[in-house]
Amino acid sequence: MKKVALAAALSVAGTAAFAGGYAEPVMEPEVIVEETSSSAAGIIVPLMVLLVIAAAAD
Repeated sequence: MKKVALAAALSVAGTAAFAGGYAEPVMEPEVIVEETSSSAAGIIVPLMVLLVIAAAAD
């Protein structure tokens, strides 16, 4: 009788641990923002440098 009571107690204790089941954690996707460069910026910066040099030369 003691074995039956022990088995019943262990089965109740074992099922209580899994009462909620397994829920996979929800991970938010990582947002990556890329800065885009304009092709005009590649032309404007050297032109500005040349203007500053030309202004300094005068």
